[in-house]
Amino acid sequence: MCRHGVYSESIEMKLAMDVNKEYCSELLAEHGVQPTAQRVEIAQIVLAKAQHVSADQILSKLMSMGARVSKATVYNTLNLFCERGLLRTVDVDPVRQFYDSRIEPHHHFFNVDTGELTDIAPELVDLHVAAALPSGTEQAGVEVLVRVRQQRSAH
Repeated sequence: MCRHGVYSESIEMKLAMDVNKEYCSELLAEHGVQPTAQRVEIAQIVLAKAQHVSADQILSKLMSMGARVSKATVYNTLNLFCERGLLRTVDVDPVRQFYDSRIEPHHHFFNVDTGELTDIAPELVDLHVAAALPSGTEQAGVEVLVRVRQQRSAH
């Protein structure tokens, strides 16, 4: 399976990915995504574990493995995976977007100092919106992003 345990980088990751090639191809096909070689390589990285990664991080991993893929292909593939329900995006600010392999509803802490995203289980956030929804709409979801930073020492 693509979504099992956390792997260490390098050889273990490469071995796990080789084992998962067929499963990832089947998973993509089940979600209506044509499993091209490049899409399967991207799926093996992004769906290998629960994680938050940027397109640049994925591109860097692909290049370190010797894959030949353009930045545009990575972005297009990640967006396709989101459209087909394999990934979700987490926008931390207007110019930074992460891809989250956990697609079930949940929230996040975002550390503005380190750039790290940490999951928050949905049952740990209590949010009440008293405003009525605009006419003709229904609630599609709620996502909370809590920005945090390292504590500043008090002088």
